[in-house]
Amino acid sequence: MRIVFAGTPQPAVPTLRALAGGRHEIVAVVTRPDAPLGRRRILTPSPVAEAAAELGLPVLKTARLDADVTERILDLRPDLGVVVAYGGLVREPLLSSPRHGWVNLHFSLLPRWRGAAPVQRALIAGDEMTGAAVFRLVPELDAGDVYDVIEREIGADETAGELLESLAVDGADLVERVVDGIEAGTAVAQRQVGEPTMAPKLTIDDAKLDLARDASSVYARVRGVTPEPGAFFVVGENWVKVLEASRSDAAAMAPGALALNGAHALVGTATAPLELVTVQPAGKRPMPGADWLRGLPAGSHAEVAS
Repeated sequence: MRIVFAGTPQPAVPTLRALAGGRHEIVAVVTRPDAPLGRRRILTPSPVAEAAAELGLPVLKTARLDADVTERILDLRPDLGVVVAYGGLVREPLLSSPRHGWVNLHFSLLPRWRGAAPVQRALIAGDEMTGAAVFRLVPELDAGDVYDVIEREIGADETAGELLESLAVDGADLVERVVDGIEAGTAVAQRQVGEPTMAPKLTIDDAKLDLARDASSVYARVRGVTPEPGAFFVVGENWVKVLEASRSDAAAMAPGALALNGAHALVGTATAPLELVTVQPAGKRPMPGADWLRGLPAGSHAEVAS
């Protein structure tokens, strides 16, 4: 089949590579425009754009699928569109123009966690299971019939970045199977069953730790917002980013209390404390939590949400 692929971030790259290495023809790769990155704000191609260039595939860089881009895609006469985290909406007439429509790889067990941040929201909510689904794209957000899914347990210490990386690799194989099934006429999509939950894009408010909550909830949030936007709490007037934390079996501490336990930096929650393995104070480089804590005035206390 002639395939148009739309994707932007790193988690979309495994699927692009898998399809490019198969028997189908990728007639165009649609991705977001180059974006300024780093302190110097250097314009940088998306991971998908870089992979497409390496694979020798034609690239369309666009922030939205407007009439001009739609016409350019339709001139390619695609049989199928494949979307993995493109970052824009596919609307009519483009949505129904390919002979087999569009399919989307989504990193959740639909209808749970429809939206932009399914992996992150699953971790924050304390889910024990997750997966990926390939579904038929429809106008309603992540609501189309599902062709196939994969399921897996969430590791006790997995971060959103680690889990998404794993699902991206397994999801690429899933997309390949579905695409081959669509070509063969054997793929059957089933309606989503269950009550939908939503997974909106994370904001900086989602990253702030409420140390008045229990340790499991705080740790789940740290994992869910790592690496982006990155968990943090406030000491005095300064933000402290938590790059790595772990569970601790130390004695209970008051929520927000900071203490050294040997070589371990601890912060109190409503139940057990958590260890601050690596932190990044505002304006400074990442450092071991214990080194940071040794430099604080005695009796320093992290802010606790009211």
